[in-house]
Amino acid sequence: MTALGGLTVLDFSHALAGPYCTKLLADYGADVYKIESPEGDIGRGWAPPFTNGEASYFLGINPGKLGVSIDLKRPEGVDLCLRLIEKADVLVENLRVGTLERLGLGYAAASARNPKLVYCSISGYGQDGPSREQPAMDLILQASSGLISVTGSERGEVARCGHSVADITAGIFALTGILMALRVRETTGAGQFVDVSMFDSMISAMASNFANYAGTGVVPRPLGTAFASIVPYRTFLTADRELALAVGSEKLWVGFCKAIGHPELERHPDYATNAVRVKNRDVLEPMLADIFRTAAAAEWVRRLSAEGVPCSPVRTLNEVTGDPQSAARGMFVPVEHPVAGSFPVTGPPVKLSATPGAVRGPAPRLGEHTRDVLARLLDLAEPEIDRLQAAGVILQART
Repeated sequence: MTALGGLTVLDFSHALAGPYCTKLLADYGADVYKIESPEGDIGRGWAPPFTNGEASYFLGINPGKLGVSIDLKRPEGVDLCLRLIEKADVLVENLRVGTLERLGLGYAAASARNPKLVYCSISGYGQDGPSREQPAMDLILQASSGLISVTGSERGEVARCGHSVADITAGIFALTGILMALRVRETTGAGQFVDVSMFDSMISAMASNFANYAGTGVVPRPLGTAFASIVPYRTFLTADRELALAVGSEKLWVGFCKAIGHPELERHPDYATNAVRVKNRDVLEPMLADIFRTAAAAEWVRRLSAEGVPCSPVRTLNEVTGDPQSAARGMFVPVEHPVAGSFPVTGPPVKLSATPGAVRGPAPRLGEHTRDVLARLLDLAEPEIDRLQAAGVILQART
């Protein structure tokens, strides 16, 4: 038994926000049918790197899905999709606002065919408002949401977040919205439209940033790895590498002072509480920087951990993939792809005791399962499938 077993999901999404949402749905048991044009998801071209000719990016974001290729510019292709919609519980898309509607596959048409359908649209700015039609990518939403303005060096140079946080956040909120709509459907019997925007998602995810701004009226600036409201809470360069630490309470401050060998700082009037440490950070942080340069990161981790102070070296991705904790939590799962070979994908992040998630297979080749899906879900006979394939309405991957 799986948490989402029995759910049928039509995935019309591409790139990252939608595919990440449907990756999670697949990890927890939903049957996800990735509907692509004959040209394929743009993510198939986001390379290098390649793994045996397949875009590594696509392999990592789309495992466990079934690949179906249908030409949506053809009336017969649209009709096939409407017939698939009749069999679906959930539809996910993140095309430009209005694209599926213009093709005859918008929410009104879909819900008319299947009133129980939960239809989730992910977009840059949402389905209404003055910015609804603006094109959007992760970088643009990092900028328009204000994230980049508070991300960067202490000298003021701004920087993009090192991962596609706007896409991933929207994908997680899309999953949340879908599950809420499914919960309502259990009571009402009816589906609904789920409108998720990257803009709204980032504002919500930055709730603490906007709360601090509301409380001070001061427009924040980049602080490097530091945090405006807690000191010390940042990285420091040790004798060999960067070390992150977080002293988030007065109890931790006591242990921190003991760990660094300066117990006199504990009750010093300039540093005894977080409020005064924040006020005097321009003096305290350089002092601490000098202290941390006197020993290697591993030694500081030993001392700080002994006092319960949260800390970690700033690790590289190869260190994370090789971490025994990553293995214990099943966070990198090798899957066998028919072309790429063995490829590690990220595992399910939520551990359920009775219905655990699992990576269910590799990312599909373009149109890999088209014929099987049409035969199984729509009960199409082989001669009809042959005709559709010969006419270019569908595409089946070569074996």
